[in-house]
Amino acid sequence: MEAFYYLVFGGLSVVVAVLELSKNSRDQISTSPAFNSFKNNYLVVYSLMMAGDWLQGPYVYYLYSQYGFNKGDIGRLFIAGFGSSMVFGTIVGSLADKRGRKRACVTYCITYILSCITKHSPQYKVLMLGRILGGIATSLLFSAFESWLVAEHNKRGFEPQWLSLTFSKAIFLGNGLIAIVSGLFANMLADNLGFGPVAPFDAAACFLAIGMAIILSSWGENYGDTSDNKDLLAQFKVAALAIASDEKIALLGAIQSLFEGSMYTFVFLWTPALSPNEEDIPHGFIFATFMLSSMLGSSVASRLVTRPNLKVESYMQIVFAISAFTLLLPVLTTFLVTPTSVKGGSISFAGSIQLLGFCTFEACVGIFWPSIMKMRSQYVPEEARSTIMNFFRIPLNMFVCVVLYNVNAFPITIMFGMCSIFLFMASILQRRLMVVAEVHKSKSQDWTSTKERDPEREPLSM
Repeated sequence: MEAFYYLVFGGLSVVVAVLELSKNSRDQISTSPAFNSFKNNYLVVYSLMMAGDWLQGPYVYYLYSQYGFNKGDIGRLFIAGFGSSMVFGTIVGSLADKRGRKRACVTYCITYILSCITKHSPQYKVLMLGRILGGIATSLLFSAFESWLVAEHNKRGFEPQWLSLTFSKAIFLGNGLIAIVSGLFANMLADNLGFGPVAPFDAAACFLAIGMAIILSSWGENYGDTSDNKDLLAQFKVAALAIASDEKIALLGAIQSLFEGSMYTFVFLWTPALSPNEEDIPHGFIFATFMLSSMLGSSVASRLVTRPNLKVESYMQIVFAISAFTLLLPVLTTFLVTPTSVKGGSISFAGSIQLLGFCTFEACVGIFWPSIMKMRSQYVPEEARSTIMNFFRIPLNMFVCVVLYNVNAFPITIMFGMCSIFLFMASILQRRLMVVAEVHKSKSQDWTSTKERDPEREPLSM
């Protein structure tokens, strides 16, 4: 079965290479040197930030176990991280809009570096503090950087269509190539060079410090709503009102929570799904294959999001439907493939089918990130962008905390079936979002046409 892994990995590598090398003039957009310089600066910083995040992933659980903590203790540490992101996420998002997105990005670096430092202590309370700091940092990573990019892109007067280029390249690098390299580098530090499981966290802190230096030296500051009379509570009200009054924003938030909730649940479930009888599977190699699949998806997305005649809302319905089917495979193989009770050995036939499905799901993840970023840039208002984006993460983090707490309470097939239902719901809501957006666009065009004929006419209620 080792040949099977190499076949999948090699096939994906060839497809990604062909897609990238076969891009023609129709897939490319003519941009300016100023934009290219701005884009490349952001990509360097974003890649360093993601390297700081990915380096930690493979060794978090292992480090805690080496300190002597059991599965329950480690589970509570993970819950603390997601819970911290849920509780503090909206607050730090509001502070980013109010006090500046550049400051928020620097705060991310400092907070995550402190979290890395706590990994040197075997004390449970210190590690818990590190998880709380890590949860706060995660909220900033997935809101402040995107908010800064969108605001700075618009402030500099670049074409709106060019924003999609930055999104797709950032995901291709940060969630694909950097993830693979980081995993291999972490493995080299901890195992090959013998520095131990804490070494990847020290390396992550170094990358974060380099990225912070670039931010401080080359980024300008931008804000959301800068009015002095708005405190944090007022920022929350603005964000909540925007979500409640605009169906497009509410739908977008629901879609994001459903997909990301399923994605994070998948992160915890893929290992037991592929090795139900303690099969000997190469975890690192499979992780690298997943990341390569994500690169494939982001490469496809870079073609899709830059085509003016193709709407993100349209093709994402198909992406969510495919995602729903791929996470239904563990349920289907239970009924269609005869299970084996033999302990150990290589991956089973059912596991091989699921692995191909999981690679397809990761490709959908690669398409999802730049596509959801583009939709957020279109629908989320600038004055409370970070706040609203972290509002979206509240149900996501709540869901993941519940799953982590009850991970042993339900069969794995029930968990995957639930995720499949969520993704199918996301496809339906995506269809609704497209319809609502079309109606809104039609009303706006009718009002513009009427305004040209009758300048004194009052605006239409949207």
